[in-house]
Amino acid sequence: MTPVSVIVVGAGSRGDGYSNFASIHPDRMKVVGVADPRKFARTKLEKKHNIIKENVSEDWESMAEREKFADAVLICTPDRLHKDPAVAFAKKGYHILLEKPMATSAEDCTAIVEACTQKGVMLSVGHVLPVFHLCSIFFDFCMSHIDRDKILTHVCSARCVKVSSFGSVSHFKKADKPTGAGDRCLDCAIEPHCPYSASKIYLSRVKQGHTGWPVSVICPDSYPDIESVTEALKNGPYGRCVYECDNDVCTNQVVNMEFEGGVTAAFSMVAFTEKLCQRQTTIYGSKGELSYDGNGVRVFDFLTQRSTKYHPQNDAPHFGMNGHGGADYHLMDAFISAVANNDPSFIRSGPEETLHSHLLVFEAERSHVESRVIYCGDDSRK
Repeated sequence: MTPVSVIVVGAGSRGDGYSNFASIHPDRMKVVGVADPRKFARTKLEKKHNIIKENVSEDWESMAEREKFADAVLICTPDRLHKDPAVAFAKKGYHILLEKPMATSAEDCTAIVEACTQKGVMLSVGHVLPVFHLCSIFFDFCMSHIDRDKILTHVCSARCVKVSSFGSVSHFKKADKPTGAGDRCLDCAIEPHCPYSASKIYLSRVKQGHTGWPVSVICPDSYPDIESVTEALKNGPYGRCVYECDNDVCTNQVVNMEFEGGVTAAFSMVAFTEKLCQRQTTIYGSKGELSYDGNGVRVFDFLTQRSTKYHPQNDAPHFGMNGHGGADYHLMDAFISAVANNDPSFIRSGPEETLHSHLLVFEAERSHVESRVIYCGDDSRK
């Protein structure tokens, strides 16, 4: 079978990571084009995948204007720059894997889905949550404002009728800056006593030989080493004092939802936790309780009063695709299978379902901003 040919638009951390599927399975996928305004990023993928020069570009527009020369496109540009390339490549007939979130506005999300639907192309959004093998579906809240609804739509299988959200920026503000702290971590007198030191987060890791995420993200123009990471922290945004960054992300936030049939769900996002990016979820049923934390699943049976624990293996290859518990690999596996077989059923979350989840999150944010309960799909009710 001929490998599925793909173009990578946006060769940063996510685009580079997804493209590794071609290195693992050259018989199933081939990267034939890359577009990125950053020379280092696009050259890195050009060399890794032996892409011919005419298919290497600083911009995606020139590729979208050409005659179609690949089966699919992986769009991994910054969030606010998703809509235009997605619509343009859909109109050319490319199947699309779009990194999450789909877009940053309801209008852009709708435009993307409409373009894909009208042209009959497959759309897979990078919700790594439906593909992790802890249980039948993987719930990943890494992009919490988008993915948090996905667990609920999968579990509840019903329409959300009401949503409320409350939260605030209670920390990481200039008013909370410790006395004596500097503007950058490398020049800060109290850095050794700060738990949020960029030097601890990035520089200490690279000194120990760790050059993957998150270290790799802060060096967009070179491979991460002690010198390049130090330079990035001296002059780049990641080296600024966390209290000087004009933060507008909630320190703590809660979202409450009610679904048709009376099912309710509560989501809490907390900035101050021991674990890094570890999600803890509990589902309460009439016959038992199911909980998981990203490492395993625990099922408690009300009748027997016994708990059963499951610890499935992560069967994803470790060639740069074991992120999100291996879900990055399985997401690509499903998308490439869908394109190769012309069968969208391989993609667990279709365009309409994905659009619905995004719109619900926008409603939750509207509740947060307006400090009121939102009745989904009915603005007339307060």
